[in-house]
Amino acid sequence: MIRIKICGITNLADAKAATDAGANSLGFNFYQKSLRRIVTADAAQIRSKLPKEVEAVGVFVNATPADINSLRAFVRFDAAQLHGDESPDIVSRVATSVPVIKAFRVDANFPLVTLNRYADVFAFLLDAARAGQYGGTGQTTDWELARCAATSHRIILSGGLKVENVAEAIRIVRPYGVDVASGIESKPGKKDHARLKEFIGEIRRVEQQLEQQLEHSKENPIQP
Repeated sequence: MIRIKICGITNLADAKAATDAGANSLGFNFYQKSLRRIVTADAAQIRSKLPKEVEAVGVFVNATPADINSLRAFVRFDAAQLHGDESPDIVSRVATSVPVIKAFRVDANFPLVTLNRYADVFAFLLDAARAGQYGGTGQTTDWELARCAATSHRIILSGGLKVENVAEAIRIVRPYGVDVASGIESKPGKKDHARLKEFIGEIRRVEQQLEQQLEHSKENPIQP
């Protein structure tokens, strides 16, 4: 099953809409300059009301392992998404206490061998590259590069996903998971609940189609 992460949660109503629609995890952004930043106390309150099966992900940009660990203990998030310029050593230190999703801003020239340097990462999130921004650009990631990465790594696809293109993205990339923020918002930090539900429904629809195609190919193998 494709994991669905709704990022940039800032309020309980959006969190409830996401979980009711079937999201697997919610992202809470602690980066000071983010339009979707949430204060620690609010994140902890929302986290306490989430269903047990829904994961909370803390999103950080160049934070210290000590600060991440302190917030993890207070908010009780289940994974840390590192969206800055964190080194393999920093990632490894954070990974000793919580699973790490390492985000990269990529374009067609991104060297995929970079991922091999981060041995302790649980998954990689690939987002679109844009100068001066640590994600949340609303621009589409290079799907062909993401497809190549997904053949040997656990990839969460992000960047410019929305109801209209998420099915195509999944067919091409075959990711472990997808991540969305701006594609289902009425404004930064406020989710459009109808779009959110439609987005998740579209993912489950294409997922079912791919499973049926796989079953059909098993039942009707190509003869030599």
